[in-house]
Amino acid sequence: MKIIEIIKKNKLLTGVSAVYIILFIAMPDMAYLSGKNSMYYIIEMLQILPVIFILTSIMEAWVPREVIVNGFGENSGLKGGVFSFLLGSFSAGPIYAAFPICKMLLKKGASIANVVIILSAWAVIKVPMLANEAKFLGIQFMGFRWMLTVISILIMAYLIAVFVKKEDIPFQGEQKLSKIIGIDIKEQYCIGCGLCEKLSPQHFEMVGSKAKWREKSLDGAQAGELGTVIEKCPAKAIRFK
Repeated sequence: MKIIEIIKKNKLLTGVSAVYIILFIAMPDMAYLSGKNSMYYIIEMLQILPVIFILTSIMEAWVPREVIVNGFGENSGLKGGVFSFLLGSFSAGPIYAAFPICKMLLKKGASIANVVIILSAWAVIKVPMLANEAKFLGIQFMGFRWMLTVISILIMAYLIAVFVKKEDIPFQGEQKLSKIIGIDIKEQYCIGCGLCEKLSPQHFEMVGSKAKWREKSLDGAQAGELGTVIEKCPAKAIRFK
C-alpha cells in the first residue's frame, strides 16, 4: 500500500522511470545516451539550485515587502515593467533558476504581469545572448527579433494577469486562500523574536514580548503575502484560520 501511495504522489517521476526501463530493454544504446544527458542536467541543477535557494531565503528575510511592492507590485506601473524587464535581461543562469525567485517575489507582493515579464526576459532576452545573436545573425536580425519579442512578452503578461490570479497559484504549506479569514497567533508558543514585525510591520506588532495581529480580517491577496511570514516564524506560533 505504501508503494502505491508513493507512486500516486510521484506520478511524473514514476512515468519517467518506466520510460527509461522500457528504453533500456528495447534500445539500450539510446537509453544510455539519454541517461547520460539527463545526469548532466541533474548535476547542473544540483550545482545551481542550492545557491538560488540561499539567495531567495536571504531576500525573503531581509528585503522589506514594501520594496517589492513598490518596485514590482500591482501599482508599480511602467517602473515595475522596466525593473522586471531589466532583472530578467541581466540575469544569469538557466530559466529554472528563476522559478523560486519569482515565487518569492509573488509572495512578497509582486504582480503576476511583472513576474511573467521577468521569466520571459530571463528566457529569451539576456544581454550576453543578444550580443552573440548580433555577432552570428547580424544586428538587423537581432533588433527586429528583440522588438517583436518584447511586444509579445508585454501582450502575454497582460493576458496572463487577466486570466490567472494569485489565488490560483499554490504556495506550499498554505491553506486555500478562499478559506482563510484571519490570523491566529498562539501566544504560548511565541518567543518574542520580533521577526514577524520585521518582515511585515503593517500586519504585526510586538506588545510586550508577544506578537500581535494588527487587523481583524484579511483578504486573499493579503493571505498570499503573509505566507512567507508564517513559514519564517521560528516557533511556528502563527497560522491562518
